[in-house]
This record gives sequence, C-alpha cells and structure tokens, in this order.
Amino acid sequence: MANAVSRQQVIEVAGRLFGEVGYDGTSLRLIADAMGTTPAAIVEVAGDKRAIYLKVMDRAAEAERAMLESVVSQAEPGLDAVHQIVDTYLDFYLEHPRNRALWAHRWVDDAADIPDVEDRYARPLLHLAAPKFRGVVPPDVDPYFVLGTIIWCVHGFLGSGILDRAQGVRRADDPKAVASFRRHLHILVDRLLTPP
Repeated sequence: MANAVSRQQVIEVAGRLFGEVGYDGTSLRLIADAMGTTPAAIVEVAGDKRAIYLKVMDRAAEAERAMLESVVSQAEPGLDAVHQIVDTYLDFYLEHPRNRALWAHRWVDDAADIPDVEDRYARPLLHLAAPKFRGVVPPDVDPYFVLGTIIWCVHGFLGSGILDRAQGVRRADDPKAVASFRRHLHILVDRLLTPP
C-alpha cells in the first residue's frame, strides 16, 4: 500500500530532485519512489510534474524575493546600496544551494517546455533591484546588464569556483575563496559603475 503524502512533502522532495537531476531528469515515478508512494498519489495531492515544478519555483522565488525586498528596503541609495545588494545576493545563494541548482539546470535548457519561467520568476526580481542601481549606473551602461553580470558571476563562482593562481580550483566551500570573490565582485561593480 502506498504511503499517504502531503502536498508540502511532495514539493519538498520534488524540489530536491529537480535541484539534483533537473526537471527533465525527474519523473513522477522518481518522485513517487523517493516518497514510497505511487505517481497517482503524487498527482492527487500536488498535480502533474509541471504544476509541481512551478510550485517549487514559486517557493524558490519567494525566498529570493524576501531577501531582495529586505535589502532593497534598508539600503540607502548609491554605491553602498549596490554593494549591499551584491553581498546579500551572494550570501543568499551560499545559504540556498538548492535554489542555485534549480537555476543552473534551467540555464542549460532544463524545463524548456515551460517557456515563461524567467518572466515569471527572474524578471520581477530584476525590477525590484533595478531602482537601487539606476541612480549610480552611468548613462552608457544598462542597469539590467549590470544586474545580469552580477548574477552570472555569482552563479559561475558558486557552480565552478575559480582557478587558484598556482594550482587547482578554489570553491565556494572555502571561506577565503568566498572572501576573495566578494572583493573582486565589489571591484567589478565599482568599475562598471564608474562613468567614462
């Protein structure tokens, strides 16, 4: 007999699986097997795979939105606000590796049959942060490209680390590597925002 499961449990397990193997690599059968139940029981309490994925992404976006709303509401306008947002964004993804994994899969065409994921989840967050950037971005620089550059850099570092000067790779589980990357990110932002 299949175990009874709640919608919340399904979302939690599916979120873990989507982060580990992606949307395309996660079947209802895999979710059900991980929970000791049947695909029919999963659908009954949480909907089909697409509905479950969107709920997982809803939760991930809600957490990111709460983080951004907090830092944006407290940050004074100017370059300090940009640094606060950059630091908070980096810290958020250091503390929420599953959220990063969901986006990492998406960026390699995972869940391509759901075309509006970025518009639904990423665009509102850019609109939330952009006003704090607009006042310090030179006229020849697009604030959305500045935000994109920060996003790409943070996710690139968290996903693959940085080459050490001598040998090997320094990863995000190394506090010294994180501190070095954070300094670099501040310098990068400062240079991007310095008028020509």
